[in-house]
Amino acid sequence: MRYPIVLDLETKHSFREFSDPKKLGISVLGIFDYHDNQLKAFFESELNTAFPLLENASILIGFNINSFDLPVLQGYYPGRTEQFKTFDILDDIKNKLGRRLALNDIVSATLNKKKSGHGLAAIDYYREGQLDKLKSYCLSDVSLTKELFEYGVKEKKIFYPHLSGKMELKVTWEKSLSQSNDNDVSLTLPF
Repeated sequence: MRYPIVLDLETKHSFREFSDPKKLGISVLGIFDYHDNQLKAFFESELNTAFPLLENASILIGFNINSFDLPVLQGYYPGRTEQFKTFDILDDIKNKLGRRLALNDIVSATLNKKKSGHGLAAIDYYREGQLDKLKSYCLSDVSLTKELFEYGVKEKKIFYPHLSGKMELKVTWEKSLSQSNDNDVSLTLPF
């Protein structure tokens, strides 16, 4: 049986330095694996050990993974990242609202929690060799994304900030789980 994985990654460079996502480099990849209910982090040199987990997942869940995380991962992954079945929370929100929202704003309005920092701080952690802080930051984002997704599945709604307070957004995220057991991904070679 296949299980979902929540995914987030941090890069070594920003789009100010490179416009091609494959050139941004991955400093750390964080996942929550529903197979064993564990948070896991993989630094750049360990990415190949994460590939079989991603390939065997029923679905990859994340925030902006289709436009950011998977294109960055393509710089390392020997297969095609487009073959992964995904559920991108940001894509769903954009389709419903017609605009983007920040993860921190949605998490704050929905879960009354905040991100532990800004994505550019992760680049600084990497450059300063603060790998424990980098890993902690990434896994914190994974945890918040997981909590937000689970809230949306259970409550069938999330919230986002608005001038008049916060607005409710109806979601049908549970559908992504029921359609997720047929992820047919070509597996990477074991070398």
